[in-house]
Amino acid sequence: MTGQVRTVDGRVAGRRGQATRQKLLDCLSEMLSSSPYRDVKVIDVARKAGTSPATFYQYFPDVEGAVLEIAEEMAKEGSGLTELVAGRSWVGKSGWQTAEQFVEGFLDFWRRNDAILRVVDLGAAEGNKRFNKIRMKILNSVTGSLTESVKELQAKGKVDKDVSAAALAGSLVVMLTGVASHQKGFTAWGVKQAELKPNLALLVHLGITGRKPTK
Repeated sequence: MTGQVRTVDGRVAGRRGQATRQKLLDCLSEMLSSSPYRDVKVIDVARKAGTSPATFYQYFPDVEGAVLEIAEEMAKEGSGLTELVAGRSWVGKSGWQTAEQFVEGFLDFWRRNDAILRVVDLGAAEGNKRFNKIRMKILNSVTGSLTESVKELQAKGKVDKDVSAAALAGSLVVMLTGVASHQKGFTAWGVKQAELKPNLALLVHLGITGRKPTK
């Protein structure tokens, strides 16, 4: 992490302290990828990081607090998904490329952050406002970009003005989220990743433009 880092009691952490804090976060991330969130304990994270629970508590109030730190960093990365949509063309062959690259980037982001995203979804589903805020931060940014894409096409007369741009964009993002979080499950249905991506891109293209893509 960059910038000024403070301990729980407000002290500015030095370079060594920042390194220790980051190691605790890295170890926690690794543990979340192989253990249920509820099973992860402070003592286990500290032991894996080669330090003590007391040191852990210098930087985080509890496991949830540390998870939220990881999730906030992930949300910053997630905001970059808008670059796959904002200012991109949805017309002709360019439109198909936009759909393909957007789907590729969305699925890749979810795959790389699968463990922490599962925790965020769990917390949001249980009514945790902090986790829900992070989840919405990720989804709202990309939904907003897709909404603008639809509005631009409407302004050019390429999409029916009766279509609700926000409702359409939100529906597509929810669909993508569901598919992204279930990527491993598709193999049980005999669906390969190589088949999933182009078909999902087709749905996105049809959703945004209402037309079959030009490849």
